[in-house]
This record gives sequence, C-alpha cells and structure tokens, in this order.
Amino acid sequence: MMLQASGAVPTSAKDLIVNAGLETHIVLVILIVLSLVSWTIMFAVGRQLSKSLKLATGFARDVERASRLAAAGEAAKHATPNAAQRVLIRALHFVGDDARPRNADSFAEERTSAFSPTAAASRVETLRLVLDAEALSERDRLGRFLPWLATIGSASPLIGLLGTVLGIITSFLGIATRGSGNLAAVAPGVAAALVATAAALAVAIPATFGYNILANRLNRLDNLLEGFGTTVIAMLVREGRV
Repeated sequence: MMLQASGAVPTSAKDLIVNAGLETHIVLVILIVLSLVSWTIMFAVGRQLSKSLKLATGFARDVERASRLAAAGEAAKHATPNAAQRVLIRALHFVGDDARPRNADSFAEERTSAFSPTAAASRVETLRLVLDAEALSERDRLGRFLPWLATIGSASPLIGLLGTVLGIITSFLGIATRGSGNLAAVAPGVAAALVATAAALAVAIPATFGYNILANRLNRLDNLLEGFGTTVIAMLVREGRV
C-alpha cells in the first residue's frame, strides 16, 4: 500500500508511520516486541550477573583468607548462596564421597595406593573436571537468555530491511497504477518504507551493545570460578584431602 494520498505532505516521522502501508506497520510491531524482549533481558540478566559476580567475588576472598578448609566450610554455611559457594560445596561433597566408609582391607589397599603420584594426580584431575562442570552449569544458568539477545541484534536489521523492501515495492506498484512517476509521488512512499530500517537499527544497536557487555561479565564470572576452583584444589591438596 502506498502512502495515503490525503493531499498533505508528511512533515515528521510520526506522519510517515501513521500513513505507512500495512507491511511497514507489521514490521514495526514485530520490532517493538523484539525491542521490549531485548531490554527486558538486558535489565534482568545484567542485574543477576552483577549480583552473582559481586557475591562470588566476596566469598572467594573470604575463602582465600581462611587458613583451613574447615573454616572455608563454615563460611560457606553462613554465606549468601552464590556461584563460588556452590563450587566449594561441590568440592566438599566430592571429598566426602571419596572418604566414604570402607572395610579394613580395602582401606589399607587404598591408603597404600594413595602415595602413588599417578593416583594423586588422577584424583586432582577428577576433582578439576567436577569443579569445571559445576562452573559450566553456573555459566549456562546465568547466560541462558544471552543467545536471544544476540539473535535479536543480528536479525532485527534483516527484518527492517524486509519491511523496507516490501514498502518500496508496494509504493512503486501504486505509482505505476496511478501513472505518476515524478519525485513528489515517489518520495513519501519510499520515506515511509525506510522507517522500518531506522526502527530496526534502533533495536539492533542496543541489543548488540548489551550482548557484548553481558557476555564480558559472564566471562569474568567464569574466570573467577576457574581461579577459585584452583584455590580450592590447592587447599585440599595442602591438607591431604585428595
């Protein structure tokens, strides 16, 4: 549908949007929905990541200051639940499972084999894999909506371009039907179609910035948990728990 010929020349973006064709209106509605989704994700995930990073950083510092693993365990009991706390609890559960009751013969055999460097390295590597899996679980939980943000940032310009192309095609078809091809007849319809591209960029740019900022925070948390896992393993090795 070509820009409505009401006799008045559109003088603002509002006039263009109001008088634009159906295809442009549909695209604009889609873009508005995508914009609301992207801003909701940015605010919700950003707040959650900031809180998680702050709590995990504080807890990791408390554990690093603890002289013994028992003190770190006590700190975990009284701390606000956070990603680093869950990594420590997972390590303590691993040690507890490894220290389950055994009969005298098997205990003596395992105690003898415990002095083997290969066996010790194997236990440390197993614990490292367990803690990495826990850290990956935290990353997946906190970053589960980020792919939506990346998709909105990359797909919005294409949706806007589709609306623009359809609007221009409809505008030219209307001009061909009326038999008028001067610039004054073409310009309003083309301008109305280009509104879809402008709206798409207004959606895509914040979504792309938001994705990069939140992905950076998620990587910082991931690096923190990796370093914290190394600290916990070193503490366990120092106390002879693995």
